[in-house]
Amino acid sequence: MLSGGSGHSNGYSGYGRRRPRLGSRRARDHRRGGGGGGPFRVCSYEPSSSSVSTASYTDGDRVAESQWGEYDRAYFQSYSHVAIHEEMIKDHVRTDTYRAAIMRHQNFIAGKVVMDVGCGTGILSIFCAQAGARRVYAIEASEIAVQANEVVKENGLSDRVIVLHGRVEDVEIEEKVDVIISEWMGYMLLYESMLGSVIFARDKWLKPGGLILPSHATLYMAPITNTERYQDSIDFWRDVYGINMSALLPLAKQCSFEEPMIETVSGENVLTWPFVIKYVDCYTVTARELESVTARYRFASMMRAPLHGFGFWFDVEFNGPVLYPSNHHSSSLSGTSSSDLYSHGASTQRKRQSRSSDTIVLSTAPEDPPTHWQQTILYFYDPIEVKQDQIIEGSITLSQSKENPRFLNIHLEYSSGGRSFVKESVMR
Repeated sequence: MLSGGSGHSNGYSGYGRRRPRLGSRRARDHRRGGGGGGPFRVCSYEPSSSSVSTASYTDGDRVAESQWGEYDRAYFQSYSHVAIHEEMIKDHVRTDTYRAAIMRHQNFIAGKVVMDVGCGTGILSIFCAQAGARRVYAIEASEIAVQANEVVKENGLSDRVIVLHGRVEDVEIEEKVDVIISEWMGYMLLYESMLGSVIFARDKWLKPGGLILPSHATLYMAPITNTERYQDSIDFWRDVYGINMSALLPLAKQCSFEEPMIETVSGENVLTWPFVIKYVDCYTVTARELESVTARYRFASMMRAPLHGFGFWFDVEFNGPVLYPSNHHSSSLSGTSSSDLYSHGASTQRKRQSRSSDTIVLSTAPEDPPTHWQQTILYFYDPIEVKQDQIIEGSITLSQSKENPRFLNIHLEYSSGGRSFVKESVMR
C-alpha cells in the first residue's frame, strides 16, 4: 500500500459519484477564445461561413468539420455554467498551485505577452496581470467569456487583459506571445483532448524560448483494491431487507462498472507503485502522438488482496523553458520496448522523488491532497484474488474516439494468476 492518509481537505471525499457527461468538468479547453456579443475591448471573434476557407476541403472534410462543430457547441455550452468554474476555482490545490507557479516564473511574465488558452472566468489571466504581464490574451470559447470580460473590467485590468470569445484555432492575434498558460488537463489527463489546442497555440504564437505552464505532465496507473466500494454497489443486492435480489447482480455490475468512474481513493487502496503510461513534454509533444497511446505494464502486488480494477491519475510540473534542437522530439514512452516500459514503470517513484525540491507540481495522486479531478477508476465486473508478489501484467491503449474526438476509448488487457481478460470502455 502507498503511504498517505484519506483526509479530504478540498471536499472531494465520497466514492461512487458518477462522472459528469462531457463538458460538465472540462469543457474549458475550447472555451478558448472570445466570442460574440459582449462589450469587448478587442472585437470578439465569431466564426462565420465567410471567415472559414473551404477551398481545399473535400465533402468528407466538411462533414467532419460539421460534426466537430456540433460536438464543440455542446462542449462549450456546458462550460457556460458558473457551477463548473466554481468547482474548479474552489479546488485550492489546483488554483493555489497555478498561482504559485505564475509567481515563481514572474521573471518570464513581467513585461511580457501571455496567452491563456481556455481562460474560463479569467482568474489565471488576472494572476498573470498581477505578476506584471504587459498584455494577456484571455481566450475562451464558451459564453462565460462575457462574464470574464466583466471581471477584468471590475478589477481595472481592461488595459492589459484582452478577452477573446472563440476557439483558439479561430481567433486572430497580431503578435507572438512569450508565455502560454492553460489548465487543460481532463480526467485521466487526456480526456476532452484540450491539449491539442495548447499545441496549436504553441506552434502558431509562442516565441522561441517561450514559457509554457504547465510544462510537463505524467499519466500513471496502478492496480487497486476497494472492497467497500464493491460491497456497496454489488454485494448490496445479495440481501436487501432480507430479500435475495441476486438476480440484479449482472445488471448492477454493468451499470456500476461499465464506464470509468471518477472517485477519490486513498494510498491504502493502491496495491503497487504506479506505472507511467505517458510522459508529456508540452514544449515538444505533437497532436498526432496523442491520438493513440499504448503502453505495456507489469506489476507485482505488494499484498494479498482482491484486485478490483486499475486507478489512473496524473501530475503536471511547472518548469521553465528549455531550448531544444530543431530535430528534438518529445520524450514519449510510446514506441519503446516492453523492457524499457517495465524498467521505467518500476522507477516512477524514484523519478518522482528525484525532482528538484523547488519544482512546483500539481498532483492528483491518491496519497496527495484530493482535487476535483479525483482519480479515474476502471473497475472489473468481478475481482481477482491476488497474493503478495503475484504478477499483474498486460497493456493499455488510450485513443481518441472516432465517435467524438473529445471522448477517450480505453482498451485494457490484463493477466494474473494464469487468467487473462480484456476490458473495453469509453469515457464520454
